Parts: sequence; structure tokens; C-alpha cells
Amino acid sequence: VVEYNVKNQRRWKGSIVRQVLKDEKKYYQDLVDYSRAHLMLYPYHLSDVMVKGLRITPFVYYSKMMESIMEQERSYDSLPNFTAADCLRLLGIGRNQYIDMMNQSRNRRFFRRRPASVLLPVKPISLTIFEPYWTIHIGLVTEDDIRACNTDEKSVIDKLIDSGGCKVGTLDKATCASLYCRGLVYILVPVSDSDLIIVPPLENFVMNRVMGDYFETLLYKIFVSIDEHTKVGDLAAVLEVDVELVKNAISMYIRLGFAKKKNKESIEFHKSWANMMGNEEVAGEDMSDYAAPLERETSADVFDSKEPPVIDKVAILKQPSVEGYSKRIAFLFDSTLTAFLMMGNLSPGIKTHAVTMFEVGKLSDESLDSFLAELAKVHDTAEGEAKRYFDHAFTLRDTIQFLRYNPAIDPAGTGVGVDLLRCESLNSLDASTCSRVLNKNYHLLISMAPLSNEVRTVSSSSPFHIGPPVPEVNSVWLKLWMYHITGCGPVTFLLVKGTRLLHLPPELYPYDRLMITTWGHESTVVNTSNVLMALNEALSHSAVLLQAYSRRNEAEIVYVTFPLEKTEVNSPAGVEENGIETPESPVDNPKLDLQCHPALEKLGDWVDLEHSCGYVTFINTSKQFSDRQDESPPISSSNVEITSYDDWKLLDMYFGVPLFSTEVNRHVCEVLLSRELCSESSLRQLTDSHRKLVLYLLDFIAEKQLVPMADEEMLSNAGALPNPQSHVLRHRTFRNHRLSQL
Repeated sequence: VVEYNVKNQRRWKGSIVRQVLKDEKKYYQDLVDYSRAHLMLYPYHLSDVMVKGLRITPFVYYSKMMESIMEQERSYDSLPNFTAADCLRLLGIGRNQYIDMMNQSRNRRFFRRRPASVLLPVKPISLTIFEPYWTIHIGLVTEDDIRACNTDEKSVIDKLIDSGGCKVGTLDKATCASLYCRGLVYILVPVSDSDLIIVPPLENFVMNRVMGDYFETLLYKIFVSIDEHTKVGDLAAVLEVDVELVKNAISMYIRLGFAKKKNKESIEFHKSWANMMGNEEVAGEDMSDYAAPLERETSADVFDSKEPPVIDKVAILKQPSVEGYSKRIAFLFDSTLTAFLMMGNLSPGIKTHAVTMFEVGKLSDESLDSFLAELAKVHDTAEGEAKRYFDHAFTLRDTIQFLRYNPAIDPAGTGVGVDLLRCESLNSLDASTCSRVLNKNYHLLISMAPLSNEVRTVSSSSPFHIGPPVPEVNSVWLKLWMYHITGCGPVTFLLVKGTRLLHLPPELYPYDRLMITTWGHESTVVNTSNVLMALNEALSHSAVLLQAYSRRNEAEIVYVTFPLEKTEVNSPAGVEENGIETPESPVDNPKLDLQCHPALEKLGDWVDLEHSCGYVTFINTSKQFSDRQDESPPISSSNVEITSYDDWKLLDMYFGVPLFSTEVNRHVCEVLLSRELCSESSLRQLTDSHRKLVLYLLDFIAEKQLVPMADEEMLSNAGALPNPQSHVLRHRTFRNHRLSQL
């Protein structure tokens, strides 16, 4: 009981822990020691006890934490993200400052190291912030402290003792700052059930690591769920989390500068705050946008015994949060996209938005105007690998502009906003919570393509989803199923975990390069000459899909988007047309189109290619191509000469809107409009056809597993992808157009 309460920083009063540990002071001291040792955030919700009872202010807490990790010579990256951000806010110690202090500490003088305590600041930096509506409370003040105070400070202390706390904006700004820096007062950030919260692009966020403690987990869950149209009380109901915990987390966002209140508060401001408004009338104004350089702190009594208000969750899901607010489109992406935006060094503004997309897991429509403005500054001047980053930035910009407020995309025909959501952040929510969040805010989900194999895609039939319906559709299993039903694919071996190869299979000898896909990870192309060592290393911890890729240089790859265009293709020579045999002529050779590839026609019998969008990749491994090495693959066979369908094999298929190529993206967006894929009738047909696809695929996986799949696995809600239980071979000489077991 004590361990649980200490780990979760629960209040001693009103908790069962008081029946186990009678000494309240010892309990709180143990709580502080545990929190500091595990690098947790300061328990601001216990500020009344921490400051009044133990006289441990946030500055003292983080100073001792920083001293401890410096004495242990731990790296700055050992600090969790939010803890590092709070240390930067109070101590002014970021990565560079920490490295500099460590170098000074190691600089021995008279054979002794300088103690870390002498290198740390002696008081909070002046860059921290007070906002006028925050409340200030008296801490532990002794007679010696009173004697050291001036007249203004004594007046403020007397007022706080009499009133029990008041708004910071009603007191002299400089006096409040002086008292706070000396640890005589503490600050709380009030958050009410009716407050609306805005999360702008993150500034001064420190990307180190995630610890996974209770509060950090809650912070990330609320990050991806919060929006400026949902009241705090309603958000707590959707997440099914105690409303006081949610208020505590939101007050932490506001304290760190990662969020602000949208609704205004009326305050009679002290004259010392008037210069923030340019000597204008300040009463009744929202001061959250005019933060003065001072300081801040958090909400109290999180674990009071008060019952939370009863909220009708069904009503919240059925009605918009704010009058006039309509549901939006959610564009789902993965961490690969944020990595491209950050690593591409495109611009400082884009990096700020990319950090927000990764850490918050969401970029709301209100922030997209500034994001698009930054993307518009990117110029296509990159070459080589860097060009990949620039291409993703261009296509993301085009996709957002295409989806935002487009009446043809909105089933209601009015056009709505677009939010960008990160799949990994949605996966941090449990399935039921994720469903409630999505249903409350969105009427349509559209996934980017391809999503990484390492990501569990969002499974949703409500709201409608244009993308992979279940994670298995975005995995190696879909490749194998495609090869199985079409009888078409490159030479492929599926090897189970623990296999050890002494030599490559003879079918792969003609190929100079092979594609290796470890289970649940991305594919890599390696030379055949040194593949065996890498292959056996991968097989020691994962199943592996081994495929032929090219005989020399790069393989010829063509992307065919779907829904397929309706094209008229000339009949091949020697084939009867309208009952008349067409003679073979070297002059009038028919032009073949991969959209009419027999394998694609077979695939269309099993997969609905008419009501979804995406692309199919074909690969030609039979020839040597040396003149196309630096060119991007064409999007259709119209750009490449095709002499025989036999040379072209299905490689993979992805659902969603592709971002890796401007041309492929443009084709998919055009067909999204021309086929009215976002109409309600089309989306309903897509949902039905996706349900059939999922059943086909899961039946195939169960067959290859050689063991029955449990119902919860069939639903594909959680857990890792099922691993293969036997070796599988796919070769041109396949048996009856089916996968064969080795």
C-alpha cells in the first residue's frame, strides 16, 4: 500500500496509506526521496505539504536532483522529457549548460573535483513565468524571514495569511517574484471543469527519454486527446480518468508553457501589470497571451476525497463540444514522417512543428496555417538521400491543402478542418478510449501510405477509415496472402525464428541483391555476397521474409495506383478480337499496361480496389537496368516499356494516401475526388469490403500458423503480429498457384 501510494504521489490525508503508515512527515519524505531518485516531476499537487511542511520548493527539489545525477556522472539524456523541461524552466540548465558544468566539475584543482553544488544556480532564473490568473499561497515563513522582508513583501505576506491565497495579477509583480525566489510562497495553476485548453506548437521541449511513470503516461495520453473545443470535465469523461488527475496534468502543461487557457478570466489587475497591455484597460482581458517574465506552479489537493461530478458520457460523444464546432478529418501518420521533417533540416519552424507532431502526437487544424507557411518556404534543392526528406515535405503540404475545407471530401459537402494524428500516440490509449476519442472528434480517418511495419495501425469502422483496416493488412502477411491468391510474386522464402542457414537456397543464386524483412520491421536490400551473416543474425531473434530483388544494379519498380483508371489496351498480337484473329505485326506491337496485369485482375476479385485508395508495387527482377538508377520509379506502365507480363511480379500493396512521391500522391488525390471515395455510400461499401478482406487474411494467417487463432487475436486489437510456425516458399514453379510449405 505504501509503495503504491509513494509511486503515484498520492496525498496521505484521505488515503488508505494513513492506516498503514501513521507518520505523515515520514511518508512525504519517502515520497520526495523516491520521486527524486526516479527523476519524476515535482509533485506540484502536493505543494501545500511540500512547501509548508517540508520546505521543499521545486527549485530545491530539482537542484538536489541535478546535483545527484552530476555526482553519478550520468548523461543529460537520463532526465525524462518533462523533468528536463521543468529543470530548464527553473534552473536554466539545458543540454549545453549541463555538459559545460560537467566539464567544470571534472576539472580537478589541488587534486580535488569541484562539488556539483557550487556550480548550480542559487535561485530560480528570472525567465520563468507568472500568469495573472494563477494563484499565490503562503509557504513556510519564519520570524527571520519576516525580518529580512521589506515593507511591500510584508504587506503581501499579511494579505496571503489573511485571505489564504489570491490571484497573482492582483498583487505587485516584482514583489511576488522576490517572495517566490526566496521560497516563501508557492504558485498553483487553477484549472476548472469548464476550461478550454489550447496546445500550440511546442517551444523549449526537451527530447530525452520516456520513463513510463504514472504521471508521464497520463501526460502523453491527454496530449493526443485534448483539443480546444472540449472542456476539461468532458475530456476526463472520454478518457475515463479522474477529473482531478486530468486537471493536475493540464496545469502542468500550462506551467511548462506547453498549453494555455482559451477562455478568458476577469481580474482587477494591479497597476504593475498594466505595462503588459500598453497602458490599455486590462480589466476583464484574457492575460494568457501576455505572460510576464516571472514564474509559475500547479493545482492542489488532487487526491481530495471529493466526489467527481457525474458526466453523461453518451451525451458527450453524440454532441459537439462547443456550439458550432463540427467533426473533422484525421490524417494518420507515423514517426517516420516526423523523422523526415526533423532530419531534413528543412527549416527551424518545421522542426518545431515536427517535435509537436512527435511528442504531442497531434497537430490540430488551428496550427496548420503556420505549418503550411513553413512548408511553403522549403525549396527543392536537395539531392540523393536528402531529396527523400524534401519530397515528403512537399507531398504533405499538398495533401493537407487538398483535404482541408474541401467540400468534395466532406460527406456533408461543406468542407471541414484536418488534424494530423500520430498512430503511435493513439496506440498509447486503450482500444475503447481511442475509439471514444476518434468518434467524438472525427467523421473520417485517412492514413498515409506506407505506414511503417513497426506501427500498429488504427482499426476503425466508426469513424470511417481509408487505410489499412487492421495491422495485419500492413504487414508481411498481406504480401504472402497476395502471392498466394494471385500466384504472382518474386522468389520468396519465409523463414521462422531460430532457423540457421549454411547456404542460400539455389533459387536465389541468380540474383545479386536480396530484400530482407525481419518480422514487424522495415525491409532492407543487401548484396547476396554478404547476406548470409546478416540473415542468420536476424533469424536468431525474428522470423524473416527473404525475397529476390535484382540481378544487377537496381530493380525496375512501377507503382500502380488504385482505384484503377479505365483504359483501353490494344489486344496482343495473335489473340482473337471480335472473332477475328489479329495477325502478329512488328510495327503494330500492342502496348501492355500493368493496370491490366492478370495478377492485378485476380487481386481485384479478392480486394476492393474501387472504393479504397492506395497503390500496388510491381517489380521486374529478370533484366538488368543501368540507365534508370537515379530516377524515381514511374507511377504506371505508360512510362516504361513492357514487353511481357511474365517479367513483372507483385511486390506489395498499401492502402492510404502516399507521401513518398509527388506524382503518385497527385494521382491518388485525383482519383479520390473523381470516384467520390469520401461519399457516405462509398465509405459504407469500403467498410463492408474491408471486413471481408480481414476475414480472408486472418483465415490465411490461421492456416499458416498451424494452430487455431483465439478470438481476441482475430479481432486484432492488441499484441504483436502472429509469427509464422513453418517455412513457406513462393517460386515461379509454384504448385497449383499456391504457397508451398518447405
